[in-house]
Amino acid sequence: MKAKTSQAKPPRRILVIDVGGSHVKFRIGPRGKIYRFDSGPTLTAQHMVQGVTEVLPASSYDAVSIGYPGLVFQGRIAADPHNLGGGWVHFDFQKAFGKPVRLINDATMQAIGSYEGGRMLFLGLGTGLGSAMIVDGTIEPMELAHLSYKKGTYEDYVGARSLAKRGKKKWRSLVAEVVNCLIAALEPDDVVLGGGNVKKLKELPKGCREGDNANAFLGGFRLWEKADKRRTSSPAKTRASLAQRDKGSQR
Repeated sequence: MKAKTSQAKPPRRILVIDVGGSHVKFRIGPRGKIYRFDSGPTLTAQHMVQGVTEVLPASSYDAVSIGYPGLVFQGRIAADPHNLGGGWVHFDFQKAFGKPVRLINDATMQAIGSYEGGRMLFLGLGTGLGSAMIVDGTIEPMELAHLSYKKGTYEDYVGARSLAKRGKKKWRSLVAEVVNCLIAALEPDDVVLGGGNVKKLKELPKGCREGDNANAFLGGFRLWEKADKRRTSSPAKTRASLAQRDKGSQR
């Protein structure tokens, strides 16, 4: 007689870590306290883990989601970040945290939390430029920041260094220019502008809506839902499915 097998349930207590160029933010659960500490060009993977584990013991969570500000391929970091220290590519996060870990690009994680259906383009205005698309529920990570643009890259014109160098007025004009260029090229139904610097825009470019940085945490929780539940050909079904899961996660 065969033993009955039960379907594994997603972990209940998920630690979500959003690694940024200026800060590392993390929380457990959709209503947990948000903790943060400074990051910057000297932050290594080991320093990041130490900063988190000094605050939260491993006994307080069941699994970990990490939003990483760089290229992630098939759940693995493919290159060290441009705005942080080194030692990220071969670092064993699962061993360091002692729990299952899922890694994803930070912009993609916030995009997942912002998604409402159809073809959505997410652009994160922070230290650099984060980018991702979700097409009918299927995640399409993108690395637009370092593509050639004018005399540099997209990030050179809309990142934090450009804001400091050119001032708000010129930077805002460049953001609108770059966003319109990407909309024309990618033809999304929905455009979300997130990241810490979106608040510094006087008005959003036409056809865009403002994202919420808290959606990065929501995206991290959604990573532990079944992939087939996130894939649907109907935007309406996608919205209903995500809304139902989010309602359940807050119980």
